[in-house]
Amino acid sequence: MNATRLSFLVGFFVMIFSICNRPVSAEICNRIVAAVNDEIVTLYELNGKIKELTGSEPIALENQDKARFIEARRNVLDLLIDEKISHDMIVELGIEVTPKEVDASIEQIKARNNWTQEDLTSGLEKQGISYENYRQKMKKEMEQMRLIDFEIKSKIIIRDDSIKEYYETHLDKYKSEEKVRLAIILLTEDASNRGGGFSLSQRTEEVVSRLNNGEDFAVLATTFSNGPGAEDGGDLGFIQTAQLDFKLKGIINGLGVGDISKPIMTPAGIQIIKVLEKQVKGVRTLEEVKDSIYEILYNEEINKRFIVWIKGLRENAFIKIIF
Repeated sequence: MNATRLSFLVGFFVMIFSICNRPVSAEICNRIVAAVNDEIVTLYELNGKIKELTGSEPIALENQDKARFIEARRNVLDLLIDEKISHDMIVELGIEVTPKEVDASIEQIKARNNWTQEDLTSGLEKQGISYENYRQKMKKEMEQMRLIDFEIKSKIIIRDDSIKEYYETHLDKYKSEEKVRLAIILLTEDASNRGGGFSLSQRTEEVVSRLNNGEDFAVLATTFSNGPGAEDGGDLGFIQTAQLDFKLKGIINGLGVGDISKPIMTPAGIQIIKVLEKQVKGVRTLEEVKDSIYEILYNEEINKRFIVWIKGLRENAFIKIIF
């Protein structure tokens, strides 16, 4: 955009937004903060983006810490400038996302989160976003992703040698500690709501007898246990073996997967433990982690290439910040 064109645009908007000097609604107040090729970024647009990203009004952020706000505002302005430049490329390359494709993407989001249309619109209303604005935002994001696919992702190759090198230099990341997944039935003196009012010893005998007869541990935990995870069948999830009490660790070491301990006297009550899974200490193999390493390297390469790519676009664009 040449200087004459810029001068005309600036003059035009200064004239239009001069009404901000009059006592009218704050929503009308506006001014140009940047020119990008044939487009402009307004203060209203910038403030809207700041609120979108932070969830707070710009004036509130400025009052909290002016220096940090000015730095953050410039970063958001740079983001908007990048979006304008990217949009020019989207138009130039003829990238287009149809309304049908936007609707399909929204349906996928709803399905993934088990949302109804009412759930989605209600959530948007709480954020002060109309459904139509949400659709427009989705359309822009999809166009941006296609642009990145075309300009960056399609040119990335992650070689096996790179994956192997990453694995070998990050072995500590793939070490696994010895862990055990346990379920527990905890029987306590204060259990008037479980076990029909029988004494602690009677309830213990009842549970042990039913376990010996093959009844399901999880069902009995739900019925009798006053311990953690009772509603989930007493499942405690994975615990590092090194974190277990010395006595309990010795008992667990003597049990195999699926085995159930004898009743264990503790200060909290009587525990009956079942070993659900055991995970031995070791290092995950390259084959086991290959896909996750690929994702790490792929995303790193996207970020590096995007920075170089957007920098090149900026160098060839007309950008004037008016702040």
